[in-house]
Amino acid sequence: MNEDGTYRANAVVHFDISGPHEEDLHRFYSDLLGWQVSPKGPGYALVQTPGGLGGAISNAPDASVCMGVAVPDIEQAVSRASELGSEVVMPPTDNGWVTKAQVKDPAGNLLTLIQA
Repeated sequence: MNEDGTYRANAVVHFDISGPHEEDLHRFYSDLLGWQVSPKGPGYALVQTPGGLGGAISNAPDASVCMGVAVPDIEQAVSRASELGSEVVMPPTDNGWVTKAQVKDPAGNLLTLIQA
């Protein structure tokens, strides 16, 4: 993050860790790495790492890790991802506090693009 609170273009700014038994995930990351885990409701907790990178742990049937990357122009980034053969899983969506989209890389990994 820049000194003025804005995100650096194309920097990893968020992560999501998902899987079953979210309480076990909370305990694992908190006890192993000292991450602060703050439950925010059923199936979702915010995470703060000592290095400052924030993320989330969510309950899901399958295990996954997803990076969130800040982009200067989300429409352009999604368009470019499509040109590169990416599947758009979620088009740009304003969820009330951030506009994000999700695409898959060539290996099928999910990538969240976040409007910087």
